[in-house]
Amino acid sequence: MFTVIQISLLIFILFAISRVFLRFKEKVITTPVALFWILIWGAALFGTLLPATTTRLASFFGVGRGVDVIVYISLAFLFYLVFRIYVMIEDLRRQISFLIRQLALQNSTQKTRGKKIKK
Repeated sequence: MFTVIQISLLIFILFAISRVFLRFKEKVITTPVALFWILIWGAALFGTLLPATTTRLASFFGVGRGVDVIVYISLAFLFYLVFRIYVMIEDLRRQISFLIRQLALQNSTQKTRGKKIKK
């Protein structure tokens, strides 16, 4: 018998998987990204349907409870994703700065060409 939390998680996980398929169908995400997220949500689905497997996973890693190992793995994964997002934002910031400098130089040379030199 499923508990209330398992049913809630199942509904959320199925919703998340449907969003992955929708974004893939709209070509917002690529095939490798879609497979990555389906793997993540599939693992969550597996852990929700078979909670005893998380206990075995915890004993393999030397952690007391299955929930603890999931929290530890999730935190490490989230920190990695935040790092990746930070790197992407910094790269975008640099690209935008470069483009703005190029546009400013281009506009300044066009303005000086358009002015007539007075004697």
